[in-house]
Amino acid sequence: MEFLEEIKALTEKLVAIPSVNGTSGERDIADAIEAYLREIPYFQAHPELVIAQPLKDDPLHRRNVVALLKGGDGTERDCIMLHGHIDTVDVDDYGKYEPYAFDCAKLAEMLRSAELPEEVRHDLESGDYLFGRGACDMKGGDAVFLVLARYLAQALDKMHGNLLLSFNPVEETLHRGIIEELPLIQALQKEHNLRFRLAINNDFICPMYAGDTTRYVYTGAVGKLLPMFYIIGRETHVAQCFEGFSPDLTAAELVRLIDRNPDFCDGYQGEYTLPPTVLKMQDLKPCYNVQTPHNACVYFNYFVHNRQVTDSMALLKDAARTALNNVMQQADERYKVYAKLSGNQYSSLMEKTQVLDYREVYERAQAVYEGDLDAFIDRVTDDSIAAGDDMRFTSLRIVQALCELCDIKTPTVVVFFATPFCPHNTLKREVPEEALVFAEVEKIAAEFAAESGEQMKLQQFFPSLTDSSYLKIDDDADSIAMLQACFPGYEKLYPVPLTTAKELNIPAVNYGVWGKDCHKWTERIYMPYSFGKLPKFILKTIQYYFSEAGRA
Repeated sequence: MEFLEEIKALTEKLVAIPSVNGTSGERDIADAIEAYLREIPYFQAHPELVIAQPLKDDPLHRRNVVALLKGGDGTERDCIMLHGHIDTVDVDDYGKYEPYAFDCAKLAEMLRSAELPEEVRHDLESGDYLFGRGACDMKGGDAVFLVLARYLAQALDKMHGNLLLSFNPVEETLHRGIIEELPLIQALQKEHNLRFRLAINNDFICPMYAGDTTRYVYTGAVGKLLPMFYIIGRETHVAQCFEGFSPDLTAAELVRLIDRNPDFCDGYQGEYTLPPTVLKMQDLKPCYNVQTPHNACVYFNYFVHNRQVTDSMALLKDAARTALNNVMQQADERYKVYAKLSGNQYSSLMEKTQVLDYREVYERAQAVYEGDLDAFIDRVTDDSIAAGDDMRFTSLRIVQALCELCDIKTPTVVVFFATPFCPHNTLKREVPEEALVFAEVEKIAAEFAAESGEQMKLQQFFPSLTDSSYLKIDDDADSIAMLQACFPGYEKLYPVPLTTAKELNIPAVNYGVWGKDCHKWTERIYMPYSFGKLPKFILKTIQYYFSEAGRA
């Protein structure tokens, strides 16, 4: 039962299909995976169990590919989901080696004469690594699943359970593939009376420090919010600069307070997120003149492990209040110094400010707008989309439009959420059913470590963003309600079927191929583990859950 050479060959074939996110290559690789599955004799006998699901209104005609292997006599309920993404990031980082980025053999040949870091050179010359864009993230992982599906399909009568295979585009940006697939998964669950025991993702795992060879098993996924701040200041002529209120300074103060601040880290059972990081900051003044800016915006990447959206919103609003107060106090202190310097009479600049979330702005707008406010918002949204605005700025346009309806003149910060939203989840030891799954995976990993000689370690949160986020949601009802109420344009811009995900509630773990330098031009996958040992780890997991002990 050796898979290494077969998986290597398939990985090379998949890498050779350029499936860069946002290109037609995502459709091409879906076609190749569907063709591979349909060549398996089981699916030739049951073609209806391979489903190519087009993404809605997608100009690139990208598709999810889903396949169901039904074990035993066809009435088994237990099901394990094997899922992975099929898109990659771009290849601009390869420089002069870009023409070879999708040709593993040719790239390795070209790299032999390249100037490489010592570690990369060592890995290249070892022959144990396969180089190429997407080899590690994550076409090698997809190839593992496909080869295992072909192997297991040969003796399904002896498999007392079902496997649902899922291959999704658009993971590297908006996770549209898995999001649109959720209703299909639920439909298959009902049609075939499936009981999901586990979902295994094969996204890449990597060293956490120099020399680290630990094979990490992640029992959950870090969540992500994208909080935005719309800042309304007060414009003035530069010759009367102290009469204005600076939205730029307020945005800068928000960055100072929030960016990489450990006070915003979220911890659960000893594991902590990275702090928030600013992604964009700008004022909204369109051109040069001697009037100071009236408004500005800033948004952050914000990782979450266990904090509810309601609590995150409270923290963000507190930061906004502090920023407004600090900017106003600083302006007042500087004006006091200037008044003394110039001989002018000083009068305090301190005034009332306010911090609102989008829900509160919506309620105020609803109270003053005489027409259908939701229809008004739809028009703003559609106009912004038609203009080709970035999705985050479409949400901003909605907030701006509602603030104008409310005729807000006071220095104000509006806090809201924008695309994307990635739910957080993990196997919680305080939930008995989830504690049992954690203990089972821990036991399987320990046994596999003893058999394989590998060092295995369970961690609670996959540290990179992943499609696994959408299979299980740990946010409570109030948290979900806050997210939807404070996400302008949610239904049109990022309609995650949160209720469906909550109902599916599939324990989602990541086993993963092992490699280095993903999203770098030296991306490479370590074949002895990824193609040689990992398939046996996955098989061991499947065999346990479909055994009498696993079904008890």
